[in-house]
Amino acid sequence: MKLFKHILYVSEASVAQEPSIARAVSVAENNQADLTVIDVIPALTAGIGILPSGHTSGELQTALVSERRKGLESLVEPYKERLSIRLDVLQGKTYLEVIRAILRHQNDLLIKPAENPDFIERLFGSDDMQLLRNCPCPVWLTRSEEKSDYACILAAVDIDPDISDGTEQNLNRQILELSSSLATSKFAALNVLHVWDAPFEKKVRSWSDPEAVMAYVEGERSRHDGAFNRLGKEFRDQIGPEAYDHLSPQFHLRRGAPSTVIPQTVKELQADLVVMGTVARTGIAGWLIGNTAEAILEQLQCSVLAVKPSGFVSPVKLAE
Repeated sequence: MKLFKHILYVSEASVAQEPSIARAVSVAENNQADLTVIDVIPALTAGIGILPSGHTSGELQTALVSERRKGLESLVEPYKERLSIRLDVLQGKTYLEVIRAILRHQNDLLIKPAENPDFIERLFGSDDMQLLRNCPCPVWLTRSEEKSDYACILAAVDIDPDISDGTEQNLNRQILELSSSLATSKFAALNVLHVWDAPFEKKVRSWSDPEAVMAYVEGERSRHDGAFNRLGKEFRDQIGPEAYDHLSPQFHLRRGAPSTVIPQTVKELQADLVVMGTVARTGIAGWLIGNTAEAILEQLQCSVLAVKPSGFVSPVKLAE
């Protein structure tokens, strides 16, 4: 299944990139998509005159662009005979210029090595988080220790059994489509996770007897289980019985807070990739990353493919 047509890879010089660019090339080949590789350098302040080195700011900017372009040429050199790769060096703030490039060229997938800042114990840096919040297309952030083949992919879906929300259903459908396609192409195990809870248990416990509490909790579990099963059946219809049986996805219904349960499940399954949505149900109107999604991302140490609902509009606009 060809899911992408125009893939953008963003260079991240602070980490080892060989596994990540190999991933981008592989995805482009599998989808018969075009691939663009870019780097972004800070824009020097114009009009600062002669620098202590004797060069003007314009000359220094030109030299930096040339140096970064050579770096990109070296990065893609092993793949030049396999496909045509377009190179570009942009100037400005990284996440803004990346999103503007996506808006300009209608890219449908962004692949980037995670920044992995060494001063904090989390995988994603500030530009990564801004891309996760504001990028209009799926964002695939890879680890510098990226495996050539994934063994386990975890698809995290969010279901409200009380609300038939077209946006939510569409997002879950995208998550399952992407994760199943990748699992099939990489012969990886696919696990689908939904986290539920009984939010009013404490209140019910303060008002009722233990049997009523148990009935309430079991009722919540049963409602989520039913909705999760319906999603599984829709997924089977979506990809077809033969493909579904071959893939044999494992479904996990677990209770707790998603910000705790999802990272725990990632560790338990030793997942190589998490496919998840980054817009909370309550945040859709404002098109902002959900607090829960951000809390999850800050704990993950595996690669992430983040998806937004169709119709998402980035707050970043093309420069006038």
